Amino acid sequence: MKTFTYQSLPSRVVFGPGALALLPREMDALQSQRALVLCTPEQRASAEQVAALLGARAAGIFDRAVMHVPIETAREARELARSLGADCAVAIGGGSTTGLGKAIALDSGLPIVAIPTTYAGSEMTPIYGITEAGLKKTGKDPRVLPRTVIYDPELSLGLPVGMSITSGINAIAHAAEGLYAADANPIMDLMAEEGIAALGRALPRIHAQPTDAQARSDALYGAWLCGAVLGAVGMSLHHKLCHTLGGSFNLPHAETHTIVLPHALAYNAAAAPQAMERIRRALGGASAAQAVFDLAKHNGAPVALQAIGMKAEDLDKACDIAMSNQYPNPRPLERGAIRQLLQDAFGGVRPAA
Repeated sequence: MKTFTYQSLPSRVVFGPGALALLPREMDALQSQRALVLCTPEQRASAEQVAALLGARAAGIFDRAVMHVPIETAREARELARSLGADCAVAIGGGSTTGLGKAIALDSGLPIVAIPTTYAGSEMTPIYGITEAGLKKTGKDPRVLPRTVIYDPELSLGLPVGMSITSGINAIAHAAEGLYAADANPIMDLMAEEGIAALGRALPRIHAQPTDAQARSDALYGAWLCGAVLGAVGMSLHHKLCHTLGGSFNLPHAETHTIVLPHALAYNAAAAPQAMERIRRALGGASAAQAVFDLAKHNGAPVALQAIGMKAEDLDKACDIAMSNQYPNPRPLERGAIRQLLQDAFGGVRPAA
């Protein structure tokens, strides 16, 4: 066995149907009295449900979370939290809402209670991302790791099927790259394979029956494990490409991850055979890359960047940005091969192996 370092992250997880009702108890544990509730405009009703549950302990609602956390939105939310005297943030929703909570915590140190309704996994990580002047900048800081995460599968029953599939494959991407991370370790390997397998089982069942409560629970369980992997080890080419495409070209986050992942796996396949075998084993199929591609296509998810708004004339620029900073990856970054990767993802080509 190779030498490794493993460090667990100090987060608290509350999991189970109806777990949302335990939010007041979790605020007590944090000794918090005034919560700013965060959400997207589309999830205002969920935020109002949380505020009603908290009663007088709800300081207010900020309902303007958006993808990729624009710096202007982050500043507005920080100022509202300050003016209301909030002593914690409760983020209900997906990665955009959790990301906004992190942006507030980065500046203020406010503790976050995350209540995920998608499978993004951001709630399990100390990673933040803020977009400024068309570039998404990411970093790690222990202040942004949510103190408590409440996973209530009942809150995901209404998640649209299309969003469920892309959000789930976004989660798979975290675990897949964790398997070949430069700082990978055996504990994360176990969590990654289990998380991928749970999502691989759940997503086709959600596609067939969106209100399958057990499938929703399995998907949320898998997302938790995959998110924990994302938080514990470094990421590689896939995440760099997706941050580039999302932050610089405003492509939807989960859909971008869904489309790019099979091609990033194919790029790294020969350099990380053990990781690819774990992914293939978790999902079935002839290869890791093909298994992920087929999971997306067979369950109605987009498989081509051109289908989600990417322009062919922007592929060279995307490649330039992706090559601009070196970062750990099993296979060296080769401009020609990465440009071809982007071309295949643009056209929705099924990986050859």
